[in-house]
Amino acid sequence: MLNLRLYMAQRLSALVMVPLTIGHILVMIYAVQDGLTVSEILARTSGSVSWFLFYGTFVLAVSVHAAIGLRVIGFEWAGIRGRMLDIMSWLVFAGLLWLGGRAVYAVTVAGGGL
Repeated sequence: MLNLRLYMAQRLSALVMVPLTIGHILVMIYAVQDGLTVSEILARTSGSVSWFLFYGTFVLAVSVHAAIGLRVIGFEWAGIRGRMLDIMSWLVFAGLLWLGGRAVYAVTVAGGGL
């Protein structure tokens, strides 16, 4: 039953990531074509609840998706089993969520600084 839940969680996170990835790429193209500086980008994102929710959701979806994917790789290729597999998965999830969350916070709340 756990494998089915993980399978579904990874597929659902992928469904969330697709439009967010496209949105992120479009924003990057816009920023590059307009020649925006880091200061100009931070001025637009700082204090924005919309950007916080957009990138916060993106970070959460990526963290779930990657942790499950690396769990499968650890199981199939590295032969990791049992409790160690669970610990590895949670550490990957927590690490990605922490790092991504800090980046989102820096860009949307702290105005570029931590």
